[in-house]
Amino acid sequence: MFFDVDGTLVPGASSGVFLAGLLGHREELARAEDAYASGALDNRQVSELDAAGWAGTAERRVSGWLDGLPLVAGIAETVVWCRRNGLVPVLATLAWTPIGGYLADRFGFHAFSGPELEIADGRFTGRVARHFDEHDKRDLALAQARELGLAPHSCGAVGDSRSDLPLFASVGLSVAFNASAGARAPATIAVDGDDLRNVIPQLSRLVTAA
Repeated sequence: MFFDVDGTLVPGASSGVFLAGLLGHREELARAEDAYASGALDNRQVSELDAAGWAGTAERRVSGWLDGLPLVAGIAETVVWCRRNGLVPVLATLAWTPIGGYLADRFGFHAFSGPELEIADGRFTGRVARHFDEHDKRDLALAQARELGLAPHSCGAVGDSRSDLPLFASVGLSVAFNASAGARAPATIAVDGDDLRNVIPQLSRLVTAA
C-alpha cells in the first residue's frame, strides 16, 4: 500500500515548503510548487531551486526541525491497520529522502522513496544528488511490489496530486485523499477529511480481494 507525503500525510503546504520556511526561501519554493502543479515547471527545476536553499545547513539541524512537521491525524493507526491486515505500508513520494526517512522511522513504513540532496561533511551542499520525478516514483513503487512478490493490480496508492497520476494508473486501487480535481478524476475513489483513517474502508477492498 503506497502513501504519498505532501498533500496527503502533510496537509496544506508541502514538507518542502515547511522546511523552506526555516531555511529562508519559503515564498520562492511555494511559487515554484504552484508552477509545478500547473505544469509550468518540471520536477527537476523545482528540486534544483529548493536544493540551493539548503546550502550550508547541517544535516542534524534539519532532523530536529522535522519534529514540528504538520501531519494529518491517524497515520500511526493506519500503518498498524495495514500491517495487521496483510498490507505492506510504503511511502511513495517526491519529498526529499530526509523527510521520507524520518516519517518511515517514526511511523513504521516499510520503505520510502524520494530525491536525494548532496551532503558533504555533514552539511547540505545546495546541489541535488539524485533527481526523482513522478515516473521514478511509480517505477520504484512497482519495483518494491515485485520484491515483495506482488502484482501491481494487488497494490493500492493514496495520494492527492499530479505526482500521483502515473502510480494511480498502475495499481489496482487508487484513493484520492483531499485531492486536486486532476487527481480525483482518474482515482478509483475520492476521500476527504483530516484523519488518514478515513481511507481504511477503501483499503479494505484490497484485503477482501486477496
